[in-house]
Amino acid sequence: MNQQPRGRHLVAADRGFATGGGLLARLFGGGFNKILDRIDAGLLEGGIEATLPDGSRRLLGGRRPGPMPIVRLHSWRSIVRLVSSGSVGWYKAWALGEWSSPDPVPLFDLFMRNGESLGEVARAKGVWRTVNRAAHLLRRNSKSRARTNIAFHYDLGNDFYRAWLDESMTYSSALFSPSLEERLEEAQSRKIHALLDRLQLKPGQRLLEIGCGWGSLAEIAARDYGVEVVGLTLSSEQKSWADARMARARLADKVSIQLLDYRDVEGHFDAVASVEMVEAVGQDYWPSYLQTIARVLKPGGRAAIQLISIREPLFDAYAASADFIQTYVFPGGMLISEPRFQAVAELAGLGWHDRKGFGLHYAETLKRWRARYEQAVEDGRLPAGFDDRFHDLWLYYLMYCEGGFRGGGIDVAQVTLVKR
Repeated sequence: MNQQPRGRHLVAADRGFATGGGLLARLFGGGFNKILDRIDAGLLEGGIEATLPDGSRRLLGGRRPGPMPIVRLHSWRSIVRLVSSGSVGWYKAWALGEWSSPDPVPLFDLFMRNGESLGEVARAKGVWRTVNRAAHLLRRNSKSRARTNIAFHYDLGNDFYRAWLDESMTYSSALFSPSLEERLEEAQSRKIHALLDRLQLKPGQRLLEIGCGWGSLAEIAARDYGVEVVGLTLSSEQKSWADARMARARLADKVSIQLLDYRDVEGHFDAVASVEMVEAVGQDYWPSYLQTIARVLKPGGRAAIQLISIREPLFDAYAASADFIQTYVFPGGMLISEPRFQAVAELAGLGWHDRKGFGLHYAETLKRWRARYEQAVEDGRLPAGFDDRFHDLWLYYLMYCEGGFRGGGIDVAQVTLVKR
């Protein structure tokens, strides 16, 4: 019996709403140079060395220092998809071979770096924005939907993630030394210790981890800080891995991994840790997430969270549609606006302290992941069932995110919340 390739649900996630480039390209062929003029005007830093479908070359931007990616447009349909469906259409055009680049990372850096000045040029519009947004809203993280959304991404399989993550199975930004040259495992350990140090933990205390992944933080907290840990996940794959991990480390009596929605957790804790979980919550559920932290913390208790945010001037336009990541990779997900998220935290009775950002460290983490993933594919170490279409999508995802962090449009930070 023929089986559907693994990961095909990600590849097909656009439901066809990013594929309308052909007819529009024929109808509006005369307007392409005007679109390029608008892109040219919006590139205040850096530029694009573009080769057009007829073989002619054009420099877009290039008036100030910045990234200078090389882009070959093989079909005008790529531009139609970009201006109609934004980042979703731009990925679709890449997957269909309508544009190419020897290195797309500087292009994504460029788009993010010039996000405000480019305005609506590269964002979904009209019916595409409506369909895009409606599809995203159908997948928001209600209690009835959250587990399905998590399974969409994380239940690709422990064998898949093990092939290219570092030995600790940590799937979040590392925190490198200033040189950015150490091993990924060491940088991941530094990140976890930096977060846990914020909590001023004492042996015997109880720590709640919201979104425990494969258990790297829970293991370190129990082993190095002597605390009891309750870790929450909605991924059955992650729970099975984390349970086995604690058994091997002889920490099963100190760490309990629960397949439980954060909104359903009960009891009180001395501290809460949560690493890159809030991006999976969605703006509608920021109050629930923060109120849960406030509810379970003892008075004066601390929460340490690692979060990914988008630059505030870009947030409203970003929130009005669904981008490539939300469509293909993290359904129901949403980067946060730090000022707005902080305001919700304050309303929940949580003071906001000691925010430290390290976006370029995430860019380096993603670069390392991409190299490891490409090596795993080359060595045949990925599990069977993932085809070339999936590999292309996954590499695009890693490059897209790396470019976003390099361009400064998105950032990762650690912050301490203290219950008043």
